[in-house]
Amino acid sequence: MSKLNAKEYQSFEDIRKTDKDGNEFWSARDLQEVLKYTQWRNFLKVVDKAMLSCKNSGNAISEHFADVSKMIEVGQGGQRRVDDFQLTRYACYLIVQNGDPRKEVIALGQTYFAIQTRRQEVADHFNQLDEDSKRLIIRGDVRQWNKMLAESARNAGLITDEEYAIFQNAGYKGLYGGLSVQDIHSRKNLGEKDKILDFMGSEELAANLFRITQTESKMRRENVQGADAANETHYEVGSKVRQTIKELGGIMPENLLTPEKSITEIEREQIKALKEKGKQLMLDE
Repeated sequence: MSKLNAKEYQSFEDIRKTDKDGNEFWSARDLQEVLKYTQWRNFLKVVDKAMLSCKNSGNAISEHFADVSKMIEVGQGGQRRVDDFQLTRYACYLIVQNGDPRKEVIALGQTYFAIQTRRQEVADHFNQLDEDSKRLIIRGDVRQWNKMLAESARNAGLITDEEYAIFQNAGYKGLYGGLSVQDIHSRKNLGEKDKILDFMGSEELAANLFRITQTESKMRRENVQGADAANETHYEVGSKVRQTIKELGGIMPENLLTPEKSITEIEREQIKALKEKGKQLMLDE
């Protein structure tokens, strides 16, 4: 971790605690303050969503969100006991994933808990999923962050659909070594109405997610203005992501295999399976 990143992430390190067995954990009350939620009841809504995500991912909520309480100071030296949660790193990750991505501290938290995690709680679970499930999860993140990127582009002055299309094309060209959206579309042999992102494997989706999140963050952080500057920023970030893949000895995104099934097909199949499972459960009862 660079000195700059260490400084940015220090607030999350400062509130990290260790129990008597040497296991790290975070207090939800402490995390609330770092993430700049002024009221507990508002932060609790985010925690509830994170718990639901935990359950839907096949993890036990109790293992990651332990009910505890703590004493807090009140007026004139008094104290009172309040509800709290003892959170694992994975729980913190789910909380920041369900927070408002427009808040810079949320974006920092997402990076800290997901990418810089030492125990790899998120990665360990993710690696247990099959390829289709990985694609669904990352594609969902891409959708969310593309909305934020579109907002940053509007704030930079890109108003028309044509301007935004050129902006998107710049990012793809950077990441795909000069290939345009149309070039990628053709290489994947997609139909006219097919979306490129729906025909990416998890590795290719992850590379694009990094391109999107870092472009959005850079544009917001540096207050990028004007179409030319926005396009240049998107291209630059895409190029740097590509360079990182190269330095790590990875496969260039344009050379990764195109999945046979689209994300839409996978979603339909899984929804159908859930419905059939539900009907079967009713019959069993």
